[in-house]
Amino acid sequence: MPQKVVMEIPANPMLGDLRKRKRKLRVAAYCRVSTEEEEQQNSFEVQVDYYTEKITHHDGWQLAGIFADDGISGVRTKKRDQFNEMIELCRKKKIDLILTKSISRFARNTLDCIKHVRILKSWGIPVIFEKENIDTSNMNSEMILTCLSSFAQAESESISGNVTKGIRMGYKQGRFAFRYTGFAFQKGPDGEPEIIPKDAQTIRMIAREFLNGDSLKGIKEKLEKASIPSPARESKWTTQTILRILQNEKYAGDVLLQKTYTSDFLEGKVKKNNGELPQYYIKDNHPAIIPREMFFEIQEELARRRSKKPANTKKAKTNRGRFTSKYALSERLVCGDCGCYFRRVTWNIHGRKQIVWRCINRLEFGPKSCGNSPSLEESALHTAILEAIRSLVHGQQEEMAAALQDTLIHCIAGEKEEASPIVIENKIKELETEFDRLLVLAVNENDIIDHKLKQISETILKLKQQKKRIEYTAERSEVMESKAKDVMGLISAEDLDLTEYSDALVYRIIERITVLSKEEIRIRFIGGFEITQPLH
Repeated sequence: MPQKVVMEIPANPMLGDLRKRKRKLRVAAYCRVSTEEEEQQNSFEVQVDYYTEKITHHDGWQLAGIFADDGISGVRTKKRDQFNEMIELCRKKKIDLILTKSISRFARNTLDCIKHVRILKSWGIPVIFEKENIDTSNMNSEMILTCLSSFAQAESESISGNVTKGIRMGYKQGRFAFRYTGFAFQKGPDGEPEIIPKDAQTIRMIAREFLNGDSLKGIKEKLEKASIPSPARESKWTTQTILRILQNEKYAGDVLLQKTYTSDFLEGKVKKNNGELPQYYIKDNHPAIIPREMFFEIQEELARRRSKKPANTKKAKTNRGRFTSKYALSERLVCGDCGCYFRRVTWNIHGRKQIVWRCINRLEFGPKSCGNSPSLEESALHTAILEAIRSLVHGQQEEMAAALQDTLIHCIAGEKEEASPIVIENKIKELETEFDRLLVLAVNENDIIDHKLKQISETILKLKQQKKRIEYTAERSEVMESKAKDVMGLISAEDLDLTEYSDALVYRIIERITVLSKEEIRIRFIGGFEITQPLH
C-alpha cells in the first residue's frame, strides 16, 4: 500500500471572500439622540447628514440605510424601533458593516451592547465605533468594548439620577407636568387644565351613585345601560376603572405627586410608592369636578366597605360581614340586644311569601345567642322610617338643625383647644433656627448642648405631629359639616317624594337603626340627631 502524502496549501488572503470583493460593502449607520430638545435635534440632523455623506462618497461602500432613533433612551433596545429594524436586516444578510459615532450612541446598557455586538459578529457583521476607534472585527477589542460600554452605562445612570432629582425638586415647589389622558381634563387656551363638561357629568354621576349606596358593579351596569363611553372611549366599563375614578384626587382639584417610582434603572420597573419615597399633595391645582368634601366622603365610604369582614363560610352565611348595596337596611339595622346586624329573610307561609328582618346571631346560632330579638316585617319597618322622616320635614326641622349644630361644635371643639397650624409652623421655624445655632456651638463635645439639641429635636417632632393632627381634624370637620348640610338639604327639599320608601334616601341620611323591641326602633340620622319611632 503506497504511503500517504499530505500537502499543505498555503493561505492566500487575496482569495478570501471573493463574493464580497466583487461587490461593494453594504454599509449602514446608526444614530441616536437621547432627548427631544432643539439643540439635540440639530445634533441628530448633523449625524444623519454626516453618515450619508461619508458612506456615499467612500470607494467600495454603498449605503444600506441610515437608522436613527430620535429622542429615545439608549438604556433598553426594546423601545428603539430603528435599531431593531437594523438588527433584523443584518439577520437577513442585507447589511455588511455598521458605523456609529460612539458606544454611548449604540447603547448605554453593557449587557445589551455586548449581546448585540456578539450576535452581529457571529453573522460576520462588524461594528465600527468611531469615537473610541474600535472595530469589532478585531477580537482583541472586545475587552475594551466591555470597559467602555460600562462607562457609558454609568454615565446613563448619572444622567437618570440627575433628571430624577430635578423632577423631585420641582415637586417640592409644586412644578410638574399635568398628565392629560383625554378624559375629564384637556389643555385650555391658557395652557392650564380645563374641564370637559360631558366627562364631568359622568364623574359626578359615579360619585353620586356611589354615595347613594350603589356598588361598583351596579354603577358599571348603569353606565353601560345609558351608553356612556368609558375613559378609553369604549362601550364596556370595568369596576377597576370606576374605582380609579373614585380614588382620583384630580377630580377634586388636587394633585398627589410621586404615587409611583422607578425601582430599577435598567429594567425600568415601576412600583407603587408605599412610603419608600416622599409624596407631595397640591391643593386647588386646577378646577374641581366634585367638591373636596365629597371626595373625602367617598374615601371614607371606600374604607368602610373594605373594612367589612368577609363572611365566615364555615359558621355563618352572612355574619356581620360582606358589604352589600342591595338593601340599605343591611348596613344599618342593628339588634339592640347583641349588636349584630339584621338580615332580610323571605318566609313562605302556606304558599304566601312574607319578607321579614331577623338578627343574624339568632338566625344562624339560635335563641341562645340572642333570645330577645324580634322578627320585623319589612313593610312595617319601611312605614316607620317614612313616618320618622316626615316628622322631621313637617314639624321638627328646627330641633334637628340645633342637634346637628351641637354635633358639629362637638366635632370642631378639639381643634379650638390647640393652636392653629400657622402658629405651630412658626414655632417649628424658631426651634429649627435655635437647633442650627446650637449645632455650630457643638463642634466640640459638650453634654449640655447635646442634651439641648436632643430636646429641641423631640419638640420639633411632637409639633409636626400635632400640626398633622389639627389639619386632619379640620378636614374631618369639613366632611361632617358637608354631611350635615346634605341631610338638611335632602329632608327639606320641596320636591322630596315621601310617599314611598327609598333605599337611596335612607343610605344618604340615616346612619343607624337600632331595634329596641318589636314595637319600637331608634333612628340615628347622619350628624348625630336621634329619634325613637314606634312600629305598627
